[in-house]
Amino acid sequence: MSKKHVAAVAVAVAAALATPTAAAASSPASTTAPAAAAPAQELKLRAGLTLYIPIAWEVHRIRGDWINVVTGPCRKPRGGFFTPDCQGFWILGPKAIKLGAEGFGPYDAREGGYYPASDVQPCPKNGKLVRGERIGAHKKGTRQVGPGHKAHYHQFTTRCRTTTGKKVGVSFTTREWYLPKSKILVVDEWSTKNLADALKHADWR
Repeated sequence: MSKKHVAAVAVAVAAALATPTAAAASSPASTTAPAAAAPAQELKLRAGLTLYIPIAWEVHRIRGDWINVVTGPCRKPRGGFFTPDCQGFWILGPKAIKLGAEGFGPYDAREGGYYPASDVQPCPKNGKLVRGERIGAHKKGTRQVGPGHKAHYHQFTTRCRTTTGKKVGVSFTTREWYLPKSKILVVDEWSTKNLADALKHADWR
């Protein structure tokens, strides 16, 4: 992979992180600004999958099959999957997927909802709350992950509650990309900007 190719992908994936001023936007030099403003790092995963992600994102390999990519404020980057108040997304391998349904059964690609637990877990956006019921539509389909690979895709929203069961105005949207042949599952509960593009523009090598 050439440096020129990596830089090109970086622009496609991460240029949105740079917000030029009105003056810069009108300047002829602004056409080259995103490349400098949005450097990328390679994140190499199993089965040859390589993502190009913003260099500011921190990659924490908790164990071989659990990778936490932290994209913002996080109190405990190396905590478990349900650790609250940690902005980012997870990349999970075969062992994690095998325990991915509620009650520690295998992840269900047809219905989605990665939930390796048998009890109520904290709300990701507020550790003083817990996860409640799903609300709204559940989107299902496929999404491109690099050339020649399609992932099962799920998107749904969950409302959080107090520990006594009271509804509150806090909710979060889950997005999941599952590649069954490669045994890779990406779970995002923070609506991470640029993640969908990073997956779409990934490489397999």
